[in-house]
Amino acid sequence: MQGRPGSNLFYQTGNPRPVLDRAEGIYMWDTGGNRFIDGSSGAMVCNIGHSNPAVLAAMRAQMEKSTFGYRLHFVTEASEALAARTAALAWPGMDRVFFVSGGSEAVESAIKLARQYAVAVGQGSRWKVISRFPSYHGCTLGALAVTGYDPLTDPFAPMMQAMPKVAAPRAWLDGLDPGKVETGLHYAAMLETQILAEGPETVLAFILEPVGGASTGALVPPAGYMEAVRDVCSRHGVLLIHDEVMSGGGRTGRFFGGQHWDAGPDILAVSKGFGAGYVPLGAMVAKAGIVDAVMAAGGFLHGFTYAGNPLACATGLAVIDEIERQGMMGNAERVGGYLKAQLTGLMDRFPFIGDVRGMGMLLAMEFVADPVTRAPLPPAMKAHERVVEAAYARGLIIYSRRSRGGFSGDHVLVCPPMITTPDQVDEIAGRLGDALAAFAADVSLPVAA
Repeated sequence: MQGRPGSNLFYQTGNPRPVLDRAEGIYMWDTGGNRFIDGSSGAMVCNIGHSNPAVLAAMRAQMEKSTFGYRLHFVTEASEALAARTAALAWPGMDRVFFVSGGSEAVESAIKLARQYAVAVGQGSRWKVISRFPSYHGCTLGALAVTGYDPLTDPFAPMMQAMPKVAAPRAWLDGLDPGKVETGLHYAAMLETQILAEGPETVLAFILEPVGGASTGALVPPAGYMEAVRDVCSRHGVLLIHDEVMSGGGRTGRFFGGQHWDAGPDILAVSKGFGAGYVPLGAMVAKAGIVDAVMAAGGFLHGFTYAGNPLACATGLAVIDEIERQGMMGNAERVGGYLKAQLTGLMDRFPFIGDVRGMGMLLAMEFVADPVTRAPLPPAMKAHERVVEAAYARGLIIYSRRSRGGFSGDHVLVCPPMITTPDQVDEIAGRLGDALAAFAADVSLPVAA
């Protein structure tokens, strides 16, 4: 177990965990024979489930040909094919693709491309990237600078250039109706106010997650927000960056979460479900005009050793093939709707569940001390951590984070693979209900009969 005496491993915490033996579909087994439901797809990564035979076969076939070809030495068939496939899945005009190995790299690449574009077109005064609070965009210093999550950013503040923040559109928490266009316009107006305060000539980009990830717990933007934000950015010459690291790869019912709205970005970052846990893989996708200007000015001053790795790209192609062949995005919408209904049903039993939200199989529930005032549970209770541990003890893996910027609020994400069936949803909901009951008893929270 990680953290056991004699182990050389360390990660974020020292919580002991069993040794993984094997995984198949939505299930994982430890070496003791205990079975776990992967109710969070790892960290919202394993979108197509574990050990998909077609993907494993594609990986073996590529291994027989080559496992590495440096991008400055060779073009590979796999990287060319995946770039074409990715561009076809994105918005029209977004047909330039740069491969990376993970989400932080994808976001870092997007920010640096945006800056180099501004310099290339004679707008070197633009350097500020506005983001939202709360938000999470990655662990590199550049990605952390646009992250709004205090426990992760505060220790490194002296080492990076902090970027301006605007409020995330948390309509439920603010007591606003997310179904009203006026609500979306209210939050988009905050962006315009911030751009004007900074000086539009200094603002390079605005980055957002179309459907929120861990920091906001599957936050779905209110009506009118995405379209209004697109309009604000266009009017002020600000590039719009979609962070699709978690919402991309089909989990919301569209390959890119932002495709639920007619408000496409200029640049997007994708990872996690893009490689679906089979290989480290991500991509930055951008409009041709942006990339062409940068290349004409001397090239993109950026790169990673494993960018366009043929094994990774062949795997990514196979992942997309399986998503489309099995109709997984449609299943994510249908069965995700059933899962959301099951989670919502738990609110009747557990009054401390204040909100259930999300799209497809990117779902979360937020805990509160008072469902009327939406006051958070005491931070010292560590509700999100305790619910995760209670679920884990019952063979269900879920994911959690603080919901109000890092030091207060609690939510858990329930995001199983897109292959999950209604019967498996029932199993997830049952184990989660048992975990919530155990947590409530442990901390003396009320439970309805």
